[in-house]
Parts: sequence; C-alpha cells; structure tokens
Amino acid sequence: MKVLVPVKRVVDYNVKVRVKTDGTGVDIANVKMSMNPFDEIAVEEAMRLKEAGKVTEVIAISCGVTQCQETLRTAMAIGADRGILVEADVDLQPLAVAKLLKAIADKEQPQLIILGKQAIDDDCNQTGQMLAALLGWPQATFASKVVLEDGKVSVTREVDGGLETIALTLPAIITTDLRLNEPRYVTLPNIMKAKKKTLDVFKPADLGVDVTPRLKTLKVVEPAKRSAGIKVPDVATLVAKLRNEAKVI
Repeated sequence: MKVLVPVKRVVDYNVKVRVKTDGTGVDIANVKMSMNPFDEIAVEEAMRLKEAGKVTEVIAISCGVTQCQETLRTAMAIGADRGILVEADVDLQPLAVAKLLKAIADKEQPQLIILGKQAIDDDCNQTGQMLAALLGWPQATFASKVVLEDGKVSVTREVDGGLETIALTLPAIITTDLRLNEPRYVTLPNIMKAKKKTLDVFKPADLGVDVTPRLKTLKVVEPAKRSAGIKVPDVATLVAKLRNEAKVI
C-alpha cells in the first residue's frame, strides 16, 4: 500500500510572527522555518503504519518555493521513502494546493493520503476537504486514532460532543489532530540518509494545474494589544462594571 503525506513549510511555531510595515503580509525574512506541526504528526502516523506492516511506501509531497526541499528532507529523515516537490513562486492558496495534490495522486495512485488538519500560518483547514471533493474519496477529519485493517481504515475523530469513530473504504483521506501521536525525534544518521533519498521536482504546468490566486489579501494587521486589568473592591462593583462598562450581563 502506498501512502501520500503532504507537508507544508511554515514559520516555526516558536517564532513570534511579525507583520510587514506595509501591511501586505507576514515578514519571513531571516525567520526560522520548519514543517507544519500537524503535517509532522501525519508523517509520524504514516511511518507507524509502515512499521506495523500495513504500508509499503510513504511519499512526502510539498508545494511551494525551492526551500520546501528542506521540509521534504525532514520528512524523509523521519522515514518517508521519497519526496516530491511542486515548485511554485506564487502564493499557493488551499484550492490550488488541493488541485496539485490531486494531480500527484492521479499520477502515484496512493491508497491513503494523510495530512495535517490545518497549517499554523493561515489556519484555513480546507486543503484536506477540498482534495477529498476533487478526488471523490471518503474523508475523516480531526483524527485522534487510525486503525488500518483488511482494506478499510477505522478513524476515531474529535467532534464537539466527544469522540466519533467512522469506517472508510480505501482509497481515503485522513486529516490529523494533535492527539493522534507524538512525532519521533529526528536523529543525525537519519538526516544523513535522507540526503540520498529521491526527490522529484515538478512545476504546476507539468501537472496541468492553474495556481493563479483567486483570493486577494487586502491588509494584514496585528491583533489589538490587550489592555491592563483592574482590581475591584467587592462583588457589587464587579457586577456594575460588567453590566455598565463591559455590557456582558
């Protein structure tokens, strides 16, 4: 069984994001970049399925600038067998990424696609669902447990009311939640081995996909700074302020 794992290059989660002075976007100059944490969980889950003998090949794929090769090398250091980069200089929006992934899926014919439920930069939470619609495959989002057995996959997912378990027939798409697993530490020997693994590079035109942005960002601003709190002498004063000033009661 072949598994496709899309991974995205994002600003590292430990970095404080800065908005450009002209408000056109986020400043990523000289900023540490890393693999999207949810996608790292997806790679780890694919590797666990392979180690359990359920999967034969894990392919990591990334869409974006040339530097995304570093993200793919990280995925291959975790254990992915090979990588595919769809190189594009334009800002790739979720629908464009979904179309690129569909083109790769048509080419590679995987039985399972596992990806993070969202990226921590734009928080769109759209790519997995759009890809499922384009491929016509069943999907399970926000997965916290995955069991692959007899050509079917059972997924426990997190919903507002608790947990829900659903069964999907393959091929299928799964998006991962934080509690699915804890990604392994990447060792130096595996990093060195990853440098020798195959990494294929395509352009969107090679796949016949138009990635022209359909949405326009008008302005990016930082959230308003939180004002300082105050102390009140008694409950009556607190209630009065909540009613008259905050107007929440």
